[in-house]
Amino acid sequence: MLLITAAAVAAAGLLLFFIDLPVATWCKSHRLPGEIGRLINLLEISGHSLGALIILLAALTLDPSLRFPWPGRFAAGEQAFARLVAATYLGGLVVDAIKVSVERVRPRAADLATLGSPFATFGDASLTVAAPHAADLMSFPSGHSAVAAGLAAALAWRYPRGIPLFAFLAAATALQRVVTSAHYPSDVALGAAVGLIGAAACLGPFRSRRGSLAGLSGA
Repeated sequence: MLLITAAAVAAAGLLLFFIDLPVATWCKSHRLPGEIGRLINLLEISGHSLGALIILLAALTLDPSLRFPWPGRFAAGEQAFARLVAATYLGGLVVDAIKVSVERVRPRAADLATLGSPFATFGDASLTVAAPHAADLMSFPSGHSAVAAGLAAALAWRYPRGIPLFAFLAAATALQRVVTSAHYPSDVALGAAVGLIGAAACLGPFRSRRGSLAGLSGA
């Protein structure tokens, strides 16, 4: 299921590539006002490494089944939590490796008006920052979207009733990255696809949910 979703998101990312410039141009020239802008920025939390960690620690605190009562034994609860953590961050680590190899100027640091093709955003030719930071050339793909998608998949695997909420948080993170000119639409879609693939590698079949793990701990 996760791999199918990842493939669909990746396909969407390839299509979104062709509207990267008009969307990025609009977002760059239309800043969100006041409280709306602050709300959008808050939606980044599930894609930020520290924010995702806080959410995972909240799950660990509130869900006793993630902990085993006998110290010193790595039982089902600890195994489940370890898989949640790995599923959340693996895609983000892969994305970081891609960023080092592929230069793409972030919308906020690019002269979008002079570009005739989204392909021109790769490399540093469109860079407008006089003293650029390395991060200005690390737009592709989105690490925040990868972490948010991985976290959403991990939480959905453990708590399937919350799937709509987890999906919303991941989508909100992707939206925040686009409207703040940190990424192009294709960046966030392909980053999310990598995050889902990483989660699938850590979680295995999506049927391995809380009930089956609880049964394992009682065996």
